[in-house]
Amino acid sequence: MRFQAAVLRSYEDPFAVEEVALRAEPAAGEVLVEIAGCGMCRTDLAVRRSAGRSPLPAVLGHEGAGVVVRTGGGPDTAIGIGDHVVLSFDSCGHCRNCRGAAPAYCDSFASLNLFGGREEAAPRLTDAAGRALAPRWFGQSSFAEYALVPARNAVRVDPALPVELLGPLGCGFLTGAGAVLNTFGVGPGDTLTVLGAGAVGLAAVMAATAAGALTVAVDRHPRRLALAERFGAIPLHAGTAGLPGRIRRLTDGGARYALDTTASPPLINDALSALRPTGVLGLVARLHTALRLEPGTLDQGRSIRHICEGDAVPGLLIPRLTGLWQAGRFPFDQLIRTYPLSDVNEAEHDCEAGRVVKPVLVPERRGR
Repeated sequence: MRFQAAVLRSYEDPFAVEEVALRAEPAAGEVLVEIAGCGMCRTDLAVRRSAGRSPLPAVLGHEGAGVVVRTGGGPDTAIGIGDHVVLSFDSCGHCRNCRGAAPAYCDSFASLNLFGGREEAAPRLTDAAGRALAPRWFGQSSFAEYALVPARNAVRVDPALPVELLGPLGCGFLTGAGAVLNTFGVGPGDTLTVLGAGAVGLAAVMAATAAGALTVAVDRHPRRLALAERFGAIPLHAGTAGLPGRIRRLTDGGARYALDTTASPPLINDALSALRPTGVLGLVARLHTALRLEPGTLDQGRSIRHICEGDAVPGLLIPRLTGLWQAGRFPFDQLIRTYPLSDVNEAEHDCEAGRVVKPVLVPERRGR
């Protein structure tokens, strides 16, 4: 089976949209999905800075959504042909954390999603010349017209929904909203600080507003702060003098929760200082330098932890988010700009420059 995909061949070169070949039918527990749209996440772009750990050449993309066109069957495959699905991260399904409803902490998460995928006897995806491409990225490789995925990754959604826009619910929006709704369990009257008003941070803002919390959003970009305010947050510029004190005043003595999406040590320290006693700070962005905590930031029972994929079970959280969207309480579509798959490099440039919050690549169907 041959189709178009965006291939990243080196860490420095642009994506090349080219013909690739899928050399396998769905096995038991797998489904073939015709991709309607795939979000571009900063984790995709971080491959360029992976110091060679993420194998290339590869088809990236891990926020895919589309329609199932083939299935390999099997006792664990409840997804059928014609189902509309959102694709999320891969997990083994049998380690202690997977069995404990914590698939984001799967023992094999890094290998399955980032560094090589599942062991396969032969390459399943090749370029037009027959040269092997890297194993599936996040179990998907959905910067493409089609993706062969474990059915475990696929979440069935209402076919009345705009499936081409739903892919980011599988990672970026899932991460921000899940941190608020799952990790923190935010409810009416709670207070939250969100550091960074990108896709993850704005999803957190929307989820907190839907839950009835008061949120302070911190960012350096006025346009992002304006979006955060539109979605119910109090905007606060990251360069504000005395930032922790300002947050404490806005949250009646300190925020109960804080979510950092920036990986900025100074902002992380400010957020900790602005927490009330026993407050919790969650980190979702990968730190690139040592995190030095200022004296006193963990006093009075304050704590800090990492959050992966919003602590989500995708099959539970994605339907919850689509339900909130249908009720007008999680307007994630307002963050999306669609691009033809052929414009993948323009989408990357716009994302890196901050001109778009969430690019979504839409394959152009040949003959249509």
